[in-house]
Amino acid sequence: MHIRHLLTGLLVGSLFSGCARSTEPTSSDPAPPVSNKALTYDFDSTPVGQVPPGFTAALTGAGAPGEWRVQQADDAPSGRQVLVQLSDDRTNARYPHLVRDDASARDADISVRFKTLSGTVDASGGIVFRYQDRGNYYVVRANSLEDNVVAYKTQNGKRSNIGVKGKGSAYGVEAEVPHQQWNTLRVIAKGPVFEVFLNGRKLFEVEDATFTAPGKIGLWTKADAVTQFDDLSATSLDKRE
Repeated sequence: MHIRHLLTGLLVGSLFSGCARSTEPTSSDPAPPVSNKALTYDFDSTPVGQVPPGFTAALTGAGAPGEWRVQQADDAPSGRQVLVQLSDDRTNARYPHLVRDDASARDADISVRFKTLSGTVDASGGIVFRYQDRGNYYVVRANSLEDNVVAYKTQNGKRSNIGVKGKGSAYGVEAEVPHQQWNTLRVIAKGPVFEVFLNGRKLFEVEDATFTAPGKIGLWTKADAVTQFDDLSATSLDKRE
């Protein structure tokens, strides 16, 4: 087991124990809160070819389900393994995602390393947060084909852009998202305001109050995007009673 993964496990104890489930995650079985300490999933303890334990795949929209697997990667940001979404179904309104089963937060600081490998309809990677179910959640994504970063809400299965704060309905911001290179996407969610960062630089803020309850965190792709992920990190900013 990778040392950093082992230390993370010791810090969080039973909050993040358990195995991946084959059923769709729902809000009927509330998850424990994310720890106030940074939790990092580097996927190095999962056997190659398997879904990491404690995560569940789901799909919003049409098309084939996502195909999430751990694979070896010589250029992994940490360790020797990464998580990849392999399905290249070209259905446009297709949003495969993978969420952590047993942790929840309302306000959180979440980041992930991602690398887009291929995709002609889409080549992107995203962070899901305040996830209620497959039809209701927020997502921030970076796109290597469009060279932009955008925040969305998915409500009752319909995805819509959240305009940039101070710029009305602006569709995210333009930003270079190098293809086939590792990038870092980050979102800090506090109340209705979300700060969005790419590769260490703050790009914009959005404001939305559709989902105010705690929700799960996860990873997201679109259409035929084949994307690698590593070092998913989450820190709860919720106040403890």
